[in-house]
Amino acid sequence: MNVFFEESGDFKAGSVLSQAGEAYQVELASGKRAKVKAKDVLLQFTAPDPVSLIEQAKAAAAEIDLPFLWEVAGQEEFGFAELGAEYFGQAAQPVEAAGLIFALHNAPVYFYKKGRGRYKAAPETALKAALAGIEKKKQQLLIQAGYVEQLMQHQLPEAMRPLALQLLFKPDKNSIEYKALVEACDALQTSAARLMLAAGGISSPKHLHLAKFHYEHFPKGTGFPALPLPALAADLPVADVQAFSIDDVTTTEIDDAFSVTELGEGQIRIGIHIAAPGLSIQRNDAIDQLARSRMSTVYMPGDKITMLPDELVDVFTLGAGQSRPALSLYATLNTADWSVVSTETKVEAITMASNLRHNDLDALVTEENLANDAGDYPHKAEIARIWQWALALEQGRMAKRESFGMKPEQNNRVDFNFYVEDDVVSIVRRKRGAPLDKMVAELMIFANSTWGKLMAEHGIPGIYRAQGVAGGRGPGGWAARMQVRMLTHAAPHQGLGVDQYAWSTSPLRRYTDLVNQWQIIACVQHGITAPLVAPFKPKDADLFAIVSGFDAAYSAYADFQSNMERYWCLRWLQQENARQVDAVVLKDEVLRLVDIPLVIRLPGMPQTARGAQVRLDILRWDEVDLTVEARLLEVLNVVTDIGEEELDDENEVALETVDMADTAEQTPADAQLTDEATMSVPASAEAETQSVPDSNETTANP
Repeated sequence: MNVFFEESGDFKAGSVLSQAGEAYQVELASGKRAKVKAKDVLLQFTAPDPVSLIEQAKAAAAEIDLPFLWEVAGQEEFGFAELGAEYFGQAAQPVEAAGLIFALHNAPVYFYKKGRGRYKAAPETALKAALAGIEKKKQQLLIQAGYVEQLMQHQLPEAMRPLALQLLFKPDKNSIEYKALVEACDALQTSAARLMLAAGGISSPKHLHLAKFHYEHFPKGTGFPALPLPALAADLPVADVQAFSIDDVTTTEIDDAFSVTELGEGQIRIGIHIAAPGLSIQRNDAIDQLARSRMSTVYMPGDKITMLPDELVDVFTLGAGQSRPALSLYATLNTADWSVVSTETKVEAITMASNLRHNDLDALVTEENLANDAGDYPHKAEIARIWQWALALEQGRMAKRESFGMKPEQNNRVDFNFYVEDDVVSIVRRKRGAPLDKMVAELMIFANSTWGKLMAEHGIPGIYRAQGVAGGRGPGGWAARMQVRMLTHAAPHQGLGVDQYAWSTSPLRRYTDLVNQWQIIACVQHGITAPLVAPFKPKDADLFAIVSGFDAAYSAYADFQSNMERYWCLRWLQQENARQVDAVVLKDEVLRLVDIPLVIRLPGMPQTARGAQVRLDILRWDEVDLTVEARLLEVLNVVTDIGEEELDDENEVALETVDMADTAEQTPADAQLTDEATMSVPASAEAETQSVPDSNETTANP
């Protein structure tokens, strides 16, 4: 005797070897033996043999007319044998009965299973809906197949064109468009981004990187809503100074300027003037909410996404010939030793005499010319005075660094500025510590430190940058202890060599600076009552939220900037047809090209001294994943002094940034080593996105 039975949702047939009560010992066609309960047996038969029964039953099931079978079944629950008699007009034979079971089981749209061998026909409305769904799915599969065929020919289906970015960066994985893209990518053995580029969904690798960033961080676009422009503060006292700024030629958000007043009797007064949008923008107003949503201007070679709309920036930017509100810090100095006699902070209006540009002055304002009083350029006398003070400020910071147990900064690194016009990139080497850079850097550090102290003395919180711990000791390794942190109370910044440091000098492009400006203005206008009226009170939870949000946004922006700089380095290789290039060894297997800030890894490279120059053969590069392949040609008889911060990755102190948006908006690549080089700057200690770092915060040994 043979039996046809159900086991774990599957139907099997076998020969009965023995029976013990309610169980059968059954031998299957495979030779395997199984214990089958009597309740699981659906048919007992003698012919055909079990293997033939299964084969013939499946063939019979394929011949059954399901719509007719559904009509025959009626609306009541039934057993397969009952339905078989109705359908076949007589008691079903073993093959027919088994075929009927297969048909019922494999048609859940038509029949609902109710038990072993028992079913119920689906209601008519449910059946029609299910059949419509099946038909729709068939049509979708046909459409999907058409999409796949087009994609494999590197043609983008019209229906997919408006979905190109969504499919790459935030796809609906149940959509036929996404499934078609995945299927085509699998067939072509390529990535979705590369296929989209080949099919025209994205015009170029540059637009791919831009679109990814925009989609993630500016999903509604980078434009601004229409906002009423705030009125400038009225009745401000006008400072008796002629101020001038020093910026890169591309800078539009001019938020810092300087003035020099000779006082006689061995004293001089130098003014640091910062644009004061905080006088007109109020906490929680529409402009504040807009600035907070962005947290910072985003910089990239050849372009930027501003924190504030251009028309609003124009109201506050310190443009030549304009009178603008300013938060001014005046330092009275003894010119005998350039010590600070006193400081005073004022809220006032200043008249801008000039906007000086690095591109015009760098070749003239050199250390040699400053030492010899040579050259002819605007504000020469004032620049000479500022230069002398900057040297004294730097010397004081270096002494402070040493008191923290750190080495002096290294100023022998080369930075790079990127300029892009019509997709042609120029990468300009710029020696760190150039006089104009140093002047702006030192005065900005002085202002940020002085105003940080002012807030602390008045008992109001601010947003501070701190590095290191007291005595250089603390949990974790040296790198962990020296990581830059953002705090809401004053703390030393050992890398900069100051007792406190609060970003306050870029309020047009960094939200933290706008927040601090509100707090500083409260100190100036209200004195000892500032804690009562300042926008942010001690332990304000919203201030902590701003710190957290800014840190996350700034880190993402810095990563994007680094990626775009790397992209433009690769474009430079193509543009200059650079196949053989010189590079300097940063550490084992990690090199940086001499002419551009492109860091690459060279696996298997023979051990070579740090700082040694080598010649490479560039084999290929990829503008999509930003990788480079090269091979070593020779080790040159040249050693480059590249500075400890580039050499010692283990003790790396990330570059602190001052408002060197104040000096070069074109974002030198700093020393942010790429992921490919398996070295990185901590997110909370990023290099300045706008420009040259303020103090190089170089590696220091404890």
